[in-house]
Amino acid sequence: MTNKEETIVALATPSGIGAIGVIRLSGPDAISIAQSIFKGKDLTKQESHTIHFGNIVDGDMILDEVLASLFVAPRSYTRENVVEISCHGSAYIIESIIKLLIKKGARGAKPGEFTLRAFLNGQMDLSQAEAVADLIASNSKASQQVALQQLRGGFSNQLQNLREQLVQFASLIELELDFSEEDVEFANRDQLKKLTHDITRIIGSLIQSFELGNAIKLGVNTVIAGRPNAGKSTLLNALLNEERAIVSHLPGTTRDTIEEVLNIRGINFRLIDTAGIREATDAIEQIGVQRTMEKISQSALLIYVYDAEQITIEELNQDIASLQKPGISMLIVANKIDLLSNAQLSALPHSENSVMISAKDKVNIDDLKNAIYHAAIKYELTGNETLVTNIRHLEALQKTEESLIKVLSGIDSDITSDFLATDIKQALHYLGEITGAVTTDDLLENIFSKFCIGK
Repeated sequence: MTNKEETIVALATPSGIGAIGVIRLSGPDAISIAQSIFKGKDLTKQESHTIHFGNIVDGDMILDEVLASLFVAPRSYTRENVVEISCHGSAYIIESIIKLLIKKGARGAKPGEFTLRAFLNGQMDLSQAEAVADLIASNSKASQQVALQQLRGGFSNQLQNLREQLVQFASLIELELDFSEEDVEFANRDQLKKLTHDITRIIGSLIQSFELGNAIKLGVNTVIAGRPNAGKSTLLNALLNEERAIVSHLPGTTRDTIEEVLNIRGINFRLIDTAGIREATDAIEQIGVQRTMEKISQSALLIYVYDAEQITIEELNQDIASLQKPGISMLIVANKIDLLSNAQLSALPHSENSVMISAKDKVNIDDLKNAIYHAAIKYELTGNETLVTNIRHLEALQKTEESLIKVLSGIDSDITSDFLATDIKQALHYLGEITGAVTTDDLLENIFSKFCIGK
C-alpha cells in the first residue's frame, strides 16, 4: 500500500479558502525536499520540534511567507521525518506549493497514508489508527471521549493483556506436542479453563458494549410518533427550543418526516417528527403514515406522544400495544397536562418509562430530556469506558468468543493437545486482527481508504 522509501505530501487542513493551510510532508527526504524550496534557516540543521519563519520560493519567485514546523524521526506522528508548512489559505498558493514539492521529489499521499505509516512504523496499533478517523468524525462530546480513550490505547491494552495470557497457555500446549510421546501435561487444564472463562466473560462484555458504543458514535435514531394533534411538532420545537416544525390545531399538518439533531449531555439524538397515526383521509396523508411506521421500525427509541385530555385509556393501550417493537425502547409522553385537573392527572397511567409534559408551556421538558437520555444510555458515562464502536472489531470479538467456547468444550471433552492448540490459535488470530498483529493488504486498504487525504 505504501513505499516507505518515498516521501509523501498532502494538504492536512480542509480544502477551500481559509486563513491558513497546512501542508504535510512525511518520509526520509521530507526535510531536504522542504529545504529545497524554503528560504530561511537551513532546515536540515535544525532541532526537532522547532518552527521556522521563511519564504517558499520557486526559483527567484516568492510564492508565500510561511512557518515550517520540523519533526525529526522518530519523534513525529509517523515516526518518519515530517515537515508541516503553514501557508496562507489561498487555494492557488496551496496548490502551487504542493505542485512544487512534488516536482522536487515528493509524491501525493493516498487517503490515510500518514496514519498507515504511523501504524506500520509501530507508532500505534490498528485499533488506535481507526480511532484517529473516529476522532476526526466525532460530532459530540461522548463520541469524542470514546474515540480519544481508544486512541490512548484503553481498548488495545485490554486486548493485549488478554492475548498475552492466552499466548502463555498456547506455548505450554505447543510444548506438550513436542513431548507427545512422553504423555506429559505442561498446561494445567483447570487453570486454562478458568482463564478461558475469565477471558470469555470480558469478551462478552465488550460485545455487549457495541450497542451503546454504536449509539454514541452514530447518534440515536429517535422517532416522535402519536395520533394527529397530540402535540408532536410542538414537542419537537420545545426540545430544540426553536420553531422548527409548523404547528397548527388542524389535524394532519405534518405529512412528511422532519429530522433534527438534539444533543443531550454529549449524546446526539436524531429526532424524527412524523405524521400522525390514523386512518388517512387522502393519498398524501396515507404516504405520510406509511413513512411514520417505516421510521418507527428503523428507530432505537420511540417517543409516543398522546393528548392526555382527549384520549381514552382503551385507545392509549391500543396504541402502545400496536407500536411496541422488539429491540426498540419506548417512552410514553402524556402531553397537554396544562389542560387537566389534579384528579385527571392522578388518573393518568404512571410508569418508569412515562413522562407528563406540556409541550406548549414547556413544562417538564428537562425531565423528558433526562428520560430520553436514560432510555438510550443506561448509566453515567465517565469518558474512561472501553466501548466497542467499530463493526470490524465486533465481528472479530464474536469470532474470538466462538473459538474460546470451543476451547472450553475441548477441555471438558478432554480432547488432545493438538486440537486444543488449534482453537486457542484461532482465538489469538481473531484478537490479533483487531490490533493489527494479524493483517492483510486488503484489510489495510479497506480501513485506510476511508480516511481523509492528509491524515
